[in-house]
Amino acid sequence: MAKKGISGLVKLLLLVYSLITLYPLYWLFISAFKTNQDFFNRPYGLPLVWMKENIIRAWDLGNMGRAMLNSTIVTVTSVVLTIVLSLLAAYVLARFQFRFKKVVMALFLAGMLIPIHSTLVPLFLMMKEIGLLNSYGALILPYTAFELPIAIFLAMAYMVSIPREVEEAAMIDGNGWWGIFGRIILPLCTPIVATISILAFLRFWNDFSFALVFINSQALKTLPLSLSLFSDGFGTDYSLTMGAMAIAVIPTIVIYLILQEQIMKGMVAGSVKG
Repeated sequence: MAKKGISGLVKLLLLVYSLITLYPLYWLFISAFKTNQDFFNRPYGLPLVWMKENIIRAWDLGNMGRAMLNSTIVTVTSVVLTIVLSLLAAYVLARFQFRFKKVVMALFLAGMLIPIHSTLVPLFLMMKEIGLLNSYGALILPYTAFELPIAIFLAMAYMVSIPREVEEAAMIDGNGWWGIFGRIILPLCTPIVATISILAFLRFWNDFSFALVFINSQALKTLPLSLSLFSDGFGTDYSLTMGAMAIAVIPTIVIYLILQEQIMKGMVAGSVKG
């Protein structure tokens, strides 16, 4: 009875925690359909009148179609580059012994400790010299570079848990290192790939500072920059801001729902041996 009581209490606490976690998302979506007056007078209640026009106006005024396309191009390209490069580097670090291996790992660890926003000025000057400002590359390259350290360590921790006997059997069958990596390691790394993908997606999709500094062209603005159009130094149109935010958050929710099972597997990978 005591065990059942504790189990029930834990489930109740998890339920309460889930509701607390989901409430901001619920509040965002109901606020997206309110007028500004309704937003201030009834901040936690349902809209008195459901203003579907907020979504349409936010989409049009913020040029969110183009912004979403730009964010998709930058995010997808950066995620693909991060996955490919991190898996290759992690495989080498997890399976091979070579000189200065510890130094290389220390450098990747140092990359995780560098405050990203402290590099904005030197990166801006560098990109200005090489002509990368106002281009997709101005976002893709820094995104990939700053995400690689954590991605490599996650992938390496996962690959260490894969039995070496699997690779030895593949080598006996005539596979080389590239064959083993492509036919054995990659399929087994699906959970950690999903984990890296969603973590990278969230960072890239929601980034504001890099896009603000490196992108000035209206045609290349990403979603976070579009959201800033509804607020200026004199006030904020909350109804349109909430509508735009509701549009921007939908892709993140969809991606997470698609990858959630693999993400959980990737998070716990390597925690249990045997």
